[in-house]
Formats: sequence, C-alpha cells, structure tokens
Amino acid sequence: MSNQSNELSDGTRGTTSSGGSPIAGVSRRTVVKGAAGLAFAVPVLAACGSSSSGKSTTSNSAPPAASSAPASAGGMVGGTATFGSNASDPVPKAAYQAMFDAMKVKNGVEVKVNTVDHNTFQEQINSYLQGKPDDVFTWFAGFRMRFFASKGLVGDISDVWETIGANYSDAFKKASTGDDGKQYFVPIYNYPWAVFYLKSFWKEKGYEVPKTLDELKTLGAKMKKDGIAPIAFGDKDGWPAMGTFDILNMRVNGYDFHMSLMAGKESWQDPKVKKVFSTWAELLPLHQPGYLGRTWQEAAQSVGAKKSGMYLLGSFVGQQLEAAVKADDLDFFTFPEIDSNVGADALDAPIDGLMMSKNPKDEKAAKALLAYAGTAEGQLAYLKTDANDVAAAKDADTAGYNTLQKKAAELIGAQKSIAQFMDRDTRPDFASTVMIPSIQSFLKNPKDIDGLTKSIEAQKKSIFAS
Repeated sequence: MSNQSNELSDGTRGTTSSGGSPIAGVSRRTVVKGAAGLAFAVPVLAACGSSSSGKSTTSNSAPPAASSAPASAGGMVGGTATFGSNASDPVPKAAYQAMFDAMKVKNGVEVKVNTVDHNTFQEQINSYLQGKPDDVFTWFAGFRMRFFASKGLVGDISDVWETIGANYSDAFKKASTGDDGKQYFVPIYNYPWAVFYLKSFWKEKGYEVPKTLDELKTLGAKMKKDGIAPIAFGDKDGWPAMGTFDILNMRVNGYDFHMSLMAGKESWQDPKVKKVFSTWAELLPLHQPGYLGRTWQEAAQSVGAKKSGMYLLGSFVGQQLEAAVKADDLDFFTFPEIDSNVGADALDAPIDGLMMSKNPKDEKAAKALLAYAGTAEGQLAYLKTDANDVAAAKDADTAGYNTLQKKAAELIGAQKSIAQFMDRDTRPDFASTVMIPSIQSFLKNPKDIDGLTKSIEAQKKSIFAS
C-alpha cells in the first residue's frame, strides 16, 4: 500500500487531504486511485519525451523499437530505455541511479528517468498506462501487479524470467505471476513492517521490548508518564494506518482470516473485525496526537527527536533516521502477540520492483534493464545507496548488509506467513475509495464501530460485485 517518498518504495509516500478526502498515493504502499478506470482530464504523469505538461525530470526521443528477443543480464546490449519512477525521495532516487550507472557499464543500456512525486504517480498510474508510458516503471508485486496484467496494460516478461528465474524463490516468482501464468514483474527488494525505536534512548529510559499486548500498554503508560508520545503516528497520507489494521487483524484473527477479508470473502460486520477496531481503540490513547495532520516522515522524525518512543512502519523509516541507522542505534521488534492461540508469526513485508509497459519503444533495452534488476548484482547496486531494504534475489551476498538489514532479512525469513499490505492485498479501488476514508473516520470517532463496519461492508459488496 511504504517502496519512497513518497511505500511506494520509493522514497516514500505521498499525501492525502487531512479532511478525509483520500489521495491514494503513497510510497511503498500506495493505493491506486482510479484503478477502477477513472480518467484524468489533465494527465500529469507523462512518459519521457511526451508533449504533456507533466513533471518529467528528463525528456528524450527514444530510439525505434528493437528486437523483442529476451535479453540476458550480461553482455553488451546498448540502446535506451525510458523509466517511469515513483521514487521521488532523495535516497531511493539516488539508489535507482546507482543501479542504472552500474548497468550501463555492464550492458551499455542508457536509462532516461522520468521521476514523478509518489502521490501523483499512484493516483494517475491507470491513465498513464493507457497513454504513452515509459518502457519500464516502478510498481508492486501481488494483486497490484495482477490487476494491470489482467487489463492488458503491461508487457509479458516471461522470457526475462527464463534468464533470471534461478535467482528467486518460488514465492517471489508466484508474486510476479499473473492470473494467466505469465510473469509481469521483477522483484528488487522487500522490507518488513515492524516497531522501530532508538536503542540508546530505550536503554537510557529503562524501556524493554514488549512481547504481549498488555506489556505494550504498560510500556506506553510509562512513556506517557515520562512525557513521551508512546507510538509515533501520522496518517495525513491515508495509507500508513492501513499497516496498523493489517497487523492487528493478523494478531487478533490470524493470517488466513486477514487475507480472506482482503479478498472480500468475509463480512466486515463479523465480530472478529469489530474486535480488531475495538483493540485499536484501546491503543489510540498511546498514539501521537494530531495524526491526521502529520505525514509519516514527520512522525518518523519525532522518534529521532526522542519525542516519540516507537513507530510501527516499514523499514524505509530509516530514510528519515539515517544518522541512527549509521550509528547502529535504530532497532525494531515485531508487533507483540495479542492472542496466544494466534501467535505472532505473520507480518506485512511488501515486495517492490519493476514492470514493462505493453509496447516499449526499445523493448530490447527495456528487457535488458529488467534482467539486470533481477540479479543480485543489480539489487546490491541499488541497496548500496538505499540500505533500508533487503534484496529479493536469493543469491545476494548479505555480507555488506548493515545490522538493520540483516535483522530484517532474519525476521522475514522466520515468518510463517507474509502479507503484502492492505492496498496490495485487496482491490485497489476498495482500498482507496473505501478503506482510506473509513479508517480515517474511525481515527476521528473510534466509538461508532458498528456504524463503521456496516458502512464498509455495504460498500465492499457493491465494489466486489462489479
């Protein structure tokens, strides 16, 4: 739903109006507003070389289409690939450029980058793909990928997977495969959602990592007594709070129920769902106040300033706490157990990567870019600059990982079940038009859970029936 500035990886997430009118863009995890087919009168997201008055950072005239034969990750290929990017934050933007620089030495492919702020990219992706998109673009695995593949708006890259398939686990390949059995996505990295904190600050205050919900509440009360906001929180962007719902639902009801609910197969009026919201309502007093007017970046900065004690977010939070990452002072723990019968062996760990447009101008160069991005070499070139994620390629050398990355890789590997994030695990239109405003409505008035769940269920039935 994080990628990163503006999940979706990016550099992070975009913004949404604080008045409850959702803007579905956000960084590594963002909702596609318009994924159901909405058109935009003035397209801002335009491909490189487009005559649109878009926010493209570069402009070029791409060479004529080349052979569509699959390209390997090695050998000189040459040509120029255009690249549509939602990585508008400085760190991921620089990371992509580092990967492209390394790739040019490897295979001679030049990349013309069209960077658009995360929010705009997410909002206009549907009309962008129906217009004149760039050859390759940033996107997400799972449902979000399958949605556009099923609409025939992206290119089949099964031949690229013949080259890079051995680099990935079966789980990553499955997350890159459309409903027709063909591959449409190349994973670059993923990252866990967990509770982040500063080790030195907690040691100074005598705080200990909670293992149960009651321990979390006790810790929160101690932090409030110390004049600290226990849980940093910012939902101006609309999507961050989805991560809180996800983890609470997986802790209260388990992974299978959560995924079934996301698929529209469960009722939002089920007492199990109401228990999730009532549990959240009990925790809201521990959340940093004023959250609907605060971005995730601002919430993260409050942790660095020691005004907040901890923050439930993706590991991209390290972009805002770079000094703590470098000092090996940023740490995390998985959200504590709520029900011992359910346990705590499931979490969100979204996969970000690249896709190819349906008719790339230089298909050979585009596939060479995708093939390189599908190697450990390409992914480590990216991660050398953006050290907040872990490589998707199973043969990536983790020796160069920092402490946070190593722990993230261990946490993801230890989970029994992995979710992608609400706006990736359910229909994009349901996530953006129903869940963002509904969750923000709950945050404003957590007492009317019956009315809230009734409204969500009615809207769900209408959307999933279409």
